[in-house]
Amino acid sequence: MSFVTLRDNEDGENLLKRFQTSIQRSGILRELRNRRYFTSKGEQERLDKQRSLRRIRRRKTRA
Repeated sequence: MSFVTLRDNEDGENLLKRFQTSIQRSGILRELRNRRYFTSKGEQERLDKQRSLRRIRRRKTRA
């Protein structure tokens, strides 16, 4: 569970922005999107492998 506490002299917009960034950093929304549909273990391994290959290709092109 992610939460933020109100700081002195802080308005609601800044509080909301800090909450949204904490949600992003914790990965809650990403996990929610991944759990939306069931994926078998084999399918998940295939997707993970594709992601890692994409990351490796990006690193090679940027270097």
